[in-house]
Amino acid sequence: MSALELTTALTHAIYVLVFLLVLPRTLRQFTPAHFDMTLFFGVVALIILESRIMPLLGVAPPAWVSDMVIVLFISLPYLLLRLVDDFTRVPAVILRLVELGLLAFAVVTVAIDARPSAFVTLGIVAYVALVSLYCAVRIIRAAHRALGVTRRRLEAVSLGTILLGADLLAMGLMAFLIEPERTMVDGFTQLLALGSAVAYYVGFAPPLVLRRAWQAPELRALLTRAAQLPRLPTTLDIVRELEAGAAASTGSNARIGLWHEDDLVLRMWEPGTDELVEVKAGQFIAGRAFERQAVVYSGDPQKDDPENAARYRAAGVGAVLAAPITAGGRRLGVLVLFAARPPIFAVSDRELAQLLADQAAVILESRALIDHAARVKAQEEATRMKEDFVSAAAHDLKTPLTTVVAQAEFLERKALRDPSAPPDVPGLRRIVRESKRLAALVTDLLDASRLEQGRLVGEREPVDLGALVSEVVARQHPGAHVCEVDVRGAVVGTYDRRRIEQLVQNLVENAKKYSPDSARVRLAVWQQDGEARITVRDEGIGIPASDLPTIFERFARASNVDDRKFHGMGLGLYICRGIAEEHGGRIWAESELGKGTTFHVALPLREGRRLN
Repeated sequence: MSALELTTALTHAIYVLVFLLVLPRTLRQFTPAHFDMTLFFGVVALIILESRIMPLLGVAPPAWVSDMVIVLFISLPYLLLRLVDDFTRVPAVILRLVELGLLAFAVVTVAIDARPSAFVTLGIVAYVALVSLYCAVRIIRAAHRALGVTRRRLEAVSLGTILLGADLLAMGLMAFLIEPERTMVDGFTQLLALGSAVAYYVGFAPPLVLRRAWQAPELRALLTRAAQLPRLPTTLDIVRELEAGAAASTGSNARIGLWHEDDLVLRMWEPGTDELVEVKAGQFIAGRAFERQAVVYSGDPQKDDPENAARYRAAGVGAVLAAPITAGGRRLGVLVLFAARPPIFAVSDRELAQLLADQAAVILESRALIDHAARVKAQEEATRMKEDFVSAAAHDLKTPLTTVVAQAEFLERKALRDPSAPPDVPGLRRIVRESKRLAALVTDLLDASRLEQGRLVGEREPVDLGALVSEVVARQHPGAHVCEVDVRGAVVGTYDRRRIEQLVQNLVENAKKYSPDSARVRLAVWQQDGEARITVRDEGIGIPASDLPTIFERFARASNVDDRKFHGMGLGLYICRGIAEEHGGRIWAESELGKGTTFHVALPLREGRRLN
């Protein structure tokens, strides 16, 4: 057997093999696409059998057999076009024109007893070439839009179509060649035929091993990300990643619906939006898969679910494959794969869909466990903060309250013993001082509550920050600390004046509290990069670097603060941060142990928005 004969035999064997593979699929699950596949490869197999059987019988084929073979040959581009229409919509006018061309050439072929004229032969060649080229272009465009396995299959089909078209064109042109050139072209056509056969085998009937190899990169990428997916910010982010992974692995569109036990509905997010669509158990193909807890495939959802046929038609859905997402008997949702054409799904896709659904179940269940642990931790943290609050409030309120009560009782006893005695001015001052301290603590608690509700900052007005800071410093009681103010030009913005005063006063009092006597507190006000800037620098005990990220939290105090020496509940800086952020600004600190701390405040010069 020559190399040319071997090539021809191998080509014929592959085409017949593809026919034998697609025929059972059509008999098992009839769809228009499966039928068109079987019809196309059946015609090719019939032409091949005729070319093999007649030589074996040693007889010349009758005229009607030769005419039939020519008609079948001419019909191949049309059958291929029908197949293309199953992958991507072909305009009806194109189908009708190709049908008319097929009918015309078939009639001419049958009507002419002798060999067709060169003109007719050239027309047939042009017809075959143009239709094959159109089919190849449409499949290439469909492959470009597809994903994953489907894209690879369509790429193989497009290559096979190009090779088949070139093969048919070359075979038609052989009629115009003399013997030496015809022999050379015949060898070339056999190579083209073999290439088209292999490409069609890969595209239309790929073995499971090849399909798994195609799916492996997408599956591997999904499984690699699986460990990180449960920790994404929101459940929607997780669902979007799972949908993208499933789409890439199957070459289809993918949606995930999550089951909500309270409302007894599956909720799916519309692509690219936060809009939700609710599906009841048993409703649509997706609801059926969830209700039955089994994989459900529909190659014609409009027929299988007539109640929702309009919805499928409007969405352009021609095939649906749905798999339940279940973890340990707990129903979590459903994975839905859908496409415009039925050929997108093979029998093995059922197994893949269930594998993807099981992986989604693991990820969603992990997220549920993380959320539960976060809720437990949040409850524990809330309980701890309440306990800290009660302890801090009781401690800080008790000290001035005890002083006020004790001093008042002392003044009462003194007045009862000697009503004519002059007033105890130092004692009265002590009561006033401690009462103000009580009032300040209560004010901080109320401000912290308002901050939690986002109602701390009120009406705003133009404020000269340089003048405001100078006024706050001027109102400070004279003492051992010296406050210096450096105002670098006019800095005017729109703020709640009372709250900005409170912010500056808190920072100044904080600086004086933690600084030794005679230490200086330096304040500066200036404008930089479109912001108003305020700094308060002290020469106090400083803040450990590990505490800087948390000192603005509620009830937070630096670890080097002695509660017996420095009273406070840890609300001052928390309120300062709230005032700054509700103005659209920010606050931060720089510190060095034993050398002091500098607090920085940046506020927008125009009315800002709240950041948190």
